Amino acid sequence: MDSGLILLIFLAFLFAWGLNRVRRALRFGPVAYFGVMVAFVIAMLAIWGQTIR
Repeated sequence: MDSGLILLIFLAFLFAWGLNRVRRALRFGPVAYFGVMVAFVIAMLAIWGQTIR
């Protein structure tokens, strides 16, 4: 498995953990949480896709 992909998966878990704490503090609903996670996943896949060349 590509080491960059493993790093991105780790960062995704770290981001989800941090976002969950922020969501509780700011009283985000599940739709806002889902929207932020989808945007993060798309951005990370775009970044990872640039490094594959």
